[in-house]
Amino acid sequence: MNNAFLNSILPWEKSVTKAEAVGMSSERLERITTWLEQQVSSNRLAGCSALVARHGEIVYQQCSGAADMEVGKPFANDTVVRAYSMTKPITTVAAMMLYEEGCFQLDDPVALYLPEFLETRVWAGGNASLDQTYPQDTPMTVQHLMTHTSGLTYGFMQANVVDEAYRNSGVGQPSDVKDLAEWVKRAAAIPLICQPGSQWNYSIATDVLGRLVEVWSGMSLQDFFQRRIFAPLQMVDTGFHVKPENQARFAALYSPLSGADMSNVAKSADALAGPKPIGLKLQEGSAKSSYFNPASVFSGGGGLVSTMSDYARFCQMLLNTGELDGQRLLGRKTVEFMRTNQLPNNSDMADMGQPVWSETSYDGIGFGLGFAVVLDPVKAHIITSVGEHHWGGAASTFFWIDPEEDLYVIFLTQLMPSSTYPIRRELRSRVYQALIGD
Repeated sequence: MNNAFLNSILPWEKSVTKAEAVGMSSERLERITTWLEQQVSSNRLAGCSALVARHGEIVYQQCSGAADMEVGKPFANDTVVRAYSMTKPITTVAAMMLYEEGCFQLDDPVALYLPEFLETRVWAGGNASLDQTYPQDTPMTVQHLMTHTSGLTYGFMQANVVDEAYRNSGVGQPSDVKDLAEWVKRAAAIPLICQPGSQWNYSIATDVLGRLVEVWSGMSLQDFFQRRIFAPLQMVDTGFHVKPENQARFAALYSPLSGADMSNVAKSADALAGPKPIGLKLQEGSAKSSYFNPASVFSGGGGLVSTMSDYARFCQMLLNTGELDGQRLLGRKTVEFMRTNQLPNNSDMADMGQPVWSETSYDGIGFGLGFAVVLDPVKAHIITSVGEHHWGGAASTFFWIDPEEDLYVIFLTQLMPSSTYPIRRELRSRVYQALIGD
């Protein structure tokens, strides 16, 4: 361990269990440490950290590299990162908490609560202009939002005229819109990219779901998160901005020397393959950031910052089927339903549209409520369990939860976009090879 920035696990020492006690090999887990160091020494990443927990015990926690190379700040166990789309599962949990309270049904039309979607039409597709549209065959439902089959899209895809309309109207980040209600109204004025329920398409759907949380609860999304999720789970460093007392722990954001444009995410995997120039460039430093200012638009799709310890508590709650340390957020059957593939006819994502970038691969992978679900590990070309569910963020962060192995893993770094390297697959193989018992 020669890396100058390699951090010990002392802050977590009392909570780290000997791996053999939960059926994992301490020696084999050290292969993760070697891999973390390689990410930094090869200039793939400035810094990173990984956590592995099994049977309710943390068995591995390690960091390597820098949170900010320019000032020599180490990537530490308590580094605050941009969670981006790792916000989505939290928003979906919030919505399902309200589902359990009887606020809505999954097949309710979105327009029942957001009337601005009553007249939203569907783009004709192909080379059609934006004014060539059709009415919705069936209405967009809440479940469509949770499964990214709503017909919404992302402006950063830069693949068609609908994406362009998102960018031109401020439906994205940065935006001139001052609150989530107005942001969603602008989105509803743009045609859908496809008929609801017909395709899986990564999108702003969870942002719209966040607005529904506000409507159903009568609270801002920020207040709901804080009162109903973060406080009960003791997620003390997670929020829509970095608190002043946490700013010294905030990480810088980097990108590779080429391929950093988010428009690359709409390209196929083959198009993104091939050699890349080695090295990193700074996107945003750690000393000055828009995240230091309180947010006005609370993005349920990508607005949170968080830490390893906070997100670990969220993952353990889900692995425990909705409860942690006596605080129950969701019922067991609700969490089991969220882990179940929701795509029609138990399809995988490859059957539901053109496989372009998202925070997961498509073959052998379905989608539950708020995260991807593994249907066929062989088809997905990864060693994992059927039912493992996962998601990540645009800055290459990632988590997965494996109920069969009673295990969860979190990886944090700050490299945009997350399609740059296959680090998620690489980490998976190093975690699963360390399993030696039940």
